[in-house]
Amino acid sequence: MTEDIKTPVIVLVCSGKRKSGKDYITEILQQRLGKDVCAIMRLSKPLKSQYAKENGLDLDRLLDASEYKEQYRAAMIRWGEERRKQEPYYFCRLAVQGNESVKPVWIISDARRKTDVEFFREIYPSAAVTVRVEAEVHVREQRGFLFTKGIDDAESECGLDEGVGWDLIVHNNGDHLDLDSTLDDICHMVRQRLKEANNVQVS
Repeated sequence: MTEDIKTPVIVLVCSGKRKSGKDYITEILQQRLGKDVCAIMRLSKPLKSQYAKENGLDLDRLLDASEYKEQYRAAMIRWGEERRKQEPYYFCRLAVQGNESVKPVWIISDARRKTDVEFFREIYPSAAVTVRVEAEVHVREQRGFLFTKGIDDAESECGLDEGVGWDLIVHNNGDHLDLDSTLDDICHMVRQRLKEANNVQVS
């Protein structure tokens, strides 16, 4: 790691399939914990940034949930795989080098591969907490999911289906009371870690 990267108190390494609602979940967690202490980091951002540069594409549109991104998803996946073959932790390292990394709570919103989980468990062993966001297929379909060959059967979607012992599992099937309770438990755990570390005050 480079010297300018601060050591976080806790890193929530979140994963989930397309339309599971992982971005929704991570944004709620950040709101509840407070943006002053909590940063969301997306492993896909440095990937998309570099891909946009090399192909003359609109980065902002690649970062949102638009059809524009879907047009290039398969090609970006292939391109990203080639980079990872050269250096498995390449995009993880880039993601944590942003300005927001000085905050004590990091939420990694889009871990997709075992090497992503391995990176944070290896580099931040006492801070990493893995979180799996799950939703039933019919619920994901209601949110617009449609199985696409070459994407939904690729490592970027299936790489974490097995072989990972998740610390926490969030069920996001539309039961708002259950979801609210689970997120409350996660926030309580984070606040306890912060209190034990530095008596950091969170909202």
